[in-house]
Order: sequence, then structure tokens, then C-alpha cells
Amino acid sequence: MEEKVYKTICGEIHYWINMEHGLENPTLIFLPGLTADHRLFDKQIAYFEEKYNVFVWDAPGHAKSWPFAFTFSLMDKAKWLDEILCSENIQCPIIIGQSMGGYVGQAYSELYPDKLKGFVSIDSAPLQRSYVTGIELWLLKRMEPVYRYYPWKSLLKIGTNGVAMSEYGRNVMHEIMMTYDGDQKRYAKISGHGFKILAEAMEANLPYKIKCPAQLICGEKDHAGSCIRYNKAWHKKSGIPIAWIKNAGHNSNTDAPEEVNSLIEKLVNKL
Repeated sequence: MEEKVYKTICGEIHYWINMEHGLENPTLIFLPGLTADHRLFDKQIAYFEEKYNVFVWDAPGHAKSWPFAFTFSLMDKAKWLDEILCSENIQCPIIIGQSMGGYVGQAYSELYPDKLKGFVSIDSAPLQRSYVTGIELWLLKRMEPVYRYYPWKSLLKIGTNGVAMSEYGRNVMHEIMMTYDGDQKRYAKISGHGFKILAEAMEANLPYKIKCPAQLICGEKDHAGSCIRYNKAWHKKSGIPIAWIKNAGHNSNTDAPEEVNSLIEKLVNKL
């Protein structure tokens, strides 16, 4: 994997890429969730880089993609992603988005429906307005103070034990969260801004249809918000196939990497 940097008006985005399998072949685009970084997909990169082109980033404001001005929208993230993919001449992108990464993938699909060749949602949820209540949107736009004043040790525990069930998954998230140890203000800003732009994207009430082959994945023990409820409704309404991962939490790709990798590979093989 080669680390590269893409400059935007708000800051620099760091990403890692391996295109040794040729531009015409599929490129798996791994997009981590809110507050997580590229390390969330270590098990996926290790498995897939011998088979396909692979890409993963530290999302704007996260980890190495810092400093960054928090003046961007969810659509801006999707546009920057497309600019990076174009700069790398990636012709067959398949987005695998965990949580917030799945929302970025849906925004990308809305903007570039003919470019996206495949989509895998890992413990994410639909971006359409119809799935969320007004109260949920109101709360999403007011989360920064919660993260700023919540005791850091308790936040660290929730952010590790609350999103993963396996020892490996919890260790990865603990390591990632320690990036912000001593700078809770930054962690709160990343979280609060992320939830805010998510709410704004939902309020835009766009179609956000997935027109390419897709797969929903959700941990049976995912207790992050109403993720399980959202995924049940998403599957029922859209008809997109869903896989429920036993003994997995919100980061099911770290709790059950082999099972999740197999599901991703099945989708790619269908293409």
C-alpha cells in the first residue's frame, strides 16, 4: 500500500492505495466510519490486496487527514472521493463503507450513479429522509457538546466495548481512539460535525438510490443507535440482500472479518 495525499480547500486527505492489478480491474474502496480511520479495515486490506486493487482513506479531519476545516458537507466528501478516484484513473470502483462510510457511499451513488459498480454497507443505514424521525434529526445536529463534556475515560470505554464484540475489534478501536487522547475537543468536533452533515444530507430529501449491485451487512449485536431497525427497513423497502453477522457489533468487519470478506468477495465475483 502506498500512502498519498490529496489537497482540498479545507485540508489534506491522506489515503493508501495499491493498483498493481491493473486499472481495468475492480478497485475496492474502503471507507471507515465516524471517528475511525484506515486501520479499521486492516483485515480486509490484508485479504484483498493480493486479489484486487484496494484503496482506503483517513476521512477528512480524521487521524492523518488533519488539520482540516469543518466547513464541508457529506456531498463534499463524496466529491473529494471522486476527485481522488479520477486522479488515480480508477475505472471500476466498488465502495465498501462502514457506518458513516456507507453514507458517503450513498452520497457518491447519488452524484455519480453510473460510476459506482458495486456497494457494500457494513453496519450503516439508509440516507433517505423517510427512515428517520424529526427527533432523531434534531438530536443528530446537537451531538458535539455531548462528546465534548462526557468523561473521556467513559467515552473511551463506550467507543471500544460499545462498537465491537471481539477482543481484536475492541483493541483496534481503542488504538484508533487513543489518537485523540488529550484532545477531546477535536474528537467532539469530528463526531458532532459528522452527525450534523449526516442530518443535513437526510434533510435534503434526495433519492439516494443504489443502482448498482449491493449488499447490506449488519452485526446481530449492533447497538449503535437504531442500526438494526434501519437495516431491517432498508432491506424490506429496497430489496437489497442483507446478511446478519452473529456475535458481531457495529464494527462487524473487525468482529467477523472472514465472514464479511467472503460476502464482499461474492459481490465482486458477481460483477
